[in-house]
Amino acid sequence: MSISIIVEGKNDRSKLRRLLNEEVQIHCTFGTLNSLKLEALRKRVKEDELYLFMDNDPSGKKIRGILRDAFPDAEQIYTRRGYAGVEGTPDEYVIAQLEKAGLEEFILYPPASPY
Repeated sequence: MSISIIVEGKNDRSKLRRLLNEEVQIHCTFGTLNSLKLEALRKRVKEDELYLFMDNDPSGKKIRGILRDAFPDAEQIYTRRGYAGVEGTPDEYVIAQLEKAGLEEFILYPPASPY
């Protein structure tokens, strides 16, 4: 089964692309959602195992609510309040959240520090 993650913007996608292998499809909402954007997302994710990873701000919460209704079986991944969205979340925290979601096999771990 394929894996898809929906994020808000291209910077969020770039952040996750550095941390996940190419098997994981990363889709963007590019802001507010309407019925056309939702239908396009439905077509792209098809029957994929789906994860939602939105910013922890009012806009991200609104988008997450709409997506939760559209994709009730999607798994939720959260960033911590105070971080500047998914893109501003430290890699270590994002990796921990991806592991918590059970995506370890897709994570591109950074090399261990020699110190």
